[in-house]
Parts: sequence; structure tokens; C-alpha cells
Amino acid sequence: MAMKEPLTRELVVEGILRGQHLIIYNRHILRIPKFWLDAHPGGSLALLHFVGRDATSEIDAYHSDQTLQLVNKYSIGILADEKPWEPLLPPIAAGWTVEDGKWTKQAATFHPEPSQVFLVAQDSPALRDSAPTKFDITPPPSTLSLHVQNQHDIAYKRLHKRITDAGLYKTPYLTGYGPEFIRYISLGALSFVAYKSNWLMTSAFALGLLWHQLMFFAHDLGHMGVTHNWVLDRLISIVVADFIGGLSIGWWVDNHNIHHLVTNHPSHDPDIEHLPFFAISPKFFSNLYSSYYGRIMPLDAAARFFISLQHKLFYVVMLFARFNLYRLSYVHLFYRAFDTRRSRGGRWAYALEVFGVAFFWYWFGWIVLRGCGTWQKALMYMVISHVTTSPLHVQIVLSHFSMSTTDLGPTESFPDRQMRTTSDVVCSESVAFLHGGLHLQVTHHLFPRLPRHNLRKASQMVKEFAKEEGLVYAEFGFVEGNKDVLGVLRQVADQVKLVANVATVEARDAVNKKLVQAAG
Repeated sequence: MAMKEPLTRELVVEGILRGQHLIIYNRHILRIPKFWLDAHPGGSLALLHFVGRDATSEIDAYHSDQTLQLVNKYSIGILADEKPWEPLLPPIAAGWTVEDGKWTKQAATFHPEPSQVFLVAQDSPALRDSAPTKFDITPPPSTLSLHVQNQHDIAYKRLHKRITDAGLYKTPYLTGYGPEFIRYISLGALSFVAYKSNWLMTSAFALGLLWHQLMFFAHDLGHMGVTHNWVLDRLISIVVADFIGGLSIGWWVDNHNIHHLVTNHPSHDPDIEHLPFFAISPKFFSNLYSSYYGRIMPLDAAARFFISLQHKLFYVVMLFARFNLYRLSYVHLFYRAFDTRRSRGGRWAYALEVFGVAFFWYWFGWIVLRGCGTWQKALMYMVISHVTTSPLHVQIVLSHFSMSTTDLGPTESFPDRQMRTTSDVVCSESVAFLHGGLHLQVTHHLFPRLPRHNLRKASQMVKEFAKEEGLVYAEFGFVEGNKDVLGVLRQVADQVKLVANVATVEARDAVNKKLVQAAG
């Protein structure tokens, strides 16, 4: 990058409070204009979560070298101070959003512990017409050493170079996706032949297995981990996810990018925001505000009921989790239809997704289910094909549900945060295809664009990195992981029961007190 004018911390703070979206990258201050905030393929939240922060590691992890060359045009200057940047709290993490220079207070914040920031229901409507101050974007005191976190980021940069130099970003099309495509074609053919032979349940099972395997392929494409070209990967992913699977890849990418950036944060990570069915931390008892969904997640009667039984209902809910993915996909597509901003990734992608979903329900609903003969057989075909995909949903939660949901604040480095909130599922290489290669979640979270067939080689380097930097590389077996998740769900279930019992006792005491006062 060309040399720019040095800018002080005070000027950065003033710019953010005026509504500018300023992000630090390699000591350069990037000002993100509104048009790019709206058009950013990773979604606007991916940028908003790093306003006032040093996002060097995150930007490097998520963008190709060609894309990084374009970053320079957003630079308005360099940091005047040579020391590591002391992060600010992004306005969105403090409950603030800005549109055309006008601030809106979406939620109040509270600090349950010195370095943690969570969003809760807005109690004071009057604050909606105010604006944030320097105090609002100053994070609470951190328990982490800024120097140590900076050293971990520097070490991560060296690790990234090692992985790149080892050629691990090159997609192994023949040895990696060759066997995958044989598997896809075989399952599709089996489902078709079984259907034509009236072996409907066999056909449904094979179709479910095909969906299960194809979702790993769609995942790779969503991360630009196949051709590494956005247009090609998005086009192929729409065919795989929307046309064949009936799910919106646009929704998934929007959701998944945020999950990767703010992993396991109760107020910000949509992948752990599953009320009323699940809560993996007592923090969800506080009527938290979700910055992703833009609404309060209330601990209402339904939530208390399901959470109290969540460890018993876990696998039942997972059996039918795919239906929730339909709901989330179609809600996303519905609201995108009314989005007047420049469409992220081009309007062609949105139009193709809508057509793809319609095509899916034509071939699966009108042709396959209608062709079963009776509604009972059609229902059974629907249930079996969808339930067969459930191991995928169980696997998704294994690497995060039992990990930390503590917010250590913006001081925490990218590698520290990913390794603290993510774990691997240990399995033999011979059955890795059942996990789609994504059992190596730690390495995947550190290098999301890395082709998943290269994750095993990269994970050895990551383990060396963790040992050198004194970080924990968490991993456990599939059975052990399930036990850990159920243990977390059971603990939270017990706590919500305790909260309910305390509330009942307090309510009874209050009633008795009023009766005594009335009698007196």
C-alpha cells in the first residue's frame, strides 16, 4: 500500500462517532463507504463487527490475494502510533446502528463480567434519538494482554504463509472431488432406480444421503474453497443448494460468515441462537438482543419449557432440523425481495435462487412426492429423506455447543478466539467423508477458504502453532463430543429450572406479603 497521512486515535474515534465505518488493516485505516457496506458479498454485519478494531487477520483469512489488492482504495491514512492498536468496541456490539448519519439505539448493553459485552432489551425508548459517545465505544477493561494477543496475530500470519507456501490453497480436484462426485452420482442413481422400482423408502434414504453429502460441497462453494472464483463458486452452489436441496445458499453464506467471525457469542452468533428450543448458556436467560436477527430473544414460557427438556429433546429436534433450514432460507429470500439496496453479489444470484427453490419444490414436491401414490407414502418419503440428513446437524453443533460462550472483548486475537470456541471431532481418515472433512473445524475456522481435502495436512501445522503459542487445540471423539454437548444442555436445563423455582417462590412470598398487609 502507498504511504498515507498519519491519523491519530482521536481522529478515528471522532470519525466513528460521526457515523463513519472505520476498520484497521495492516495499520491502515479503511473507510468503508455505504455502497460497499450494502454490496459486500460477506454481508454488512461482517464489516460492522470490526468497526474500530484491527481486522488484519480476519481480512487476510477471508480474502484472496487478488481481492486484498483492492483494499488499498479504501485507505484514508495510517495509524500515527506505532504501538499495537487498542481496539474500540464496534457500535453494533454496543447496540447502535447508523443509517445516513442518523444513529439508532437497538439495544442496551450490560457487562456481566469485566471484559464481556452483551446486548439486552432496550429499556429506554428515549435513547433511540440520541447518539453514541466515546464511552459507548470504549470496551470494558480486558483481562487479556494486548501485547500477547498481537504476538499471536503475528504468529498466525506466519502460519498462514506456511500453509500458502505448502500449496494447501490449491484444490485437489481429482483426488479430492473425484471420489466425491462418484459418491454423488451413485446415490442419485440409486435413489432414482429405487423410486422407479417402487422401493420408495430405499429411494428416500438414498436421496437423504445425497443431500447430506452435497451440503458439504455447498459449504465449500460458499467459502469460495473450490474454484476460488466468486461467480463460479456461487453459480455452482446455487445449483447444489437451491435447485437440488431447496435451501438458499445466499442465506447460508450470510449466516455462516457471521458465525465464523463472532463464534459462540450469544448476542451475535446466529449458529447458537436457537431459542426457544436450545440455550447453551445461562446468558440466554437475560432476554438477549440478537444483532443478526435484529430482535430480542425472550426467555418466555415456551423457551423455559423446551430448555428444561433440551437434553432429552436434542436428537428429536435434530431429526427435523432441515425443515428449520427451509424456514430460515425462505424468510431470507422474502426480505431480500424488499431490499432496495444494491444487491449483494448481484441481482442475478438472487433471481436464480428464487427460481432454484421453485424448481426444487416442482421436482421434489410435484413429481416425487405426488408420484408416491398416496399421501401416507408421500409423508413417509418426506420424513425419511429429511431425517436421513440429521447426522449433519448433529455434527454442526458438536464443534461449538460444548465450547466457551464467554466474550473476552475486542482485544482477543482472531486465532485465540477461534481456538477457544471451536473443537475438532477425531475420526479415522477412512470415514472422514461421513463428516464431509469438516470434523477438522479448528483449522477450518482459522482458514475458512482452505479446500477441506487439505485440512488434515494443515491441521498438523495448526497443532504446532498452538503448542508454540501456548494455545489449546481442542479435539474429542464423536461419542465423547455428544456426551459433552448433552452435558452442557443438561446443565443449562437444570439452571433454567432453578430460575423458575426461585421466581415461583418470590412470587408466592410477594402474594403472601400483600395478603398480610391487606389483613393488617
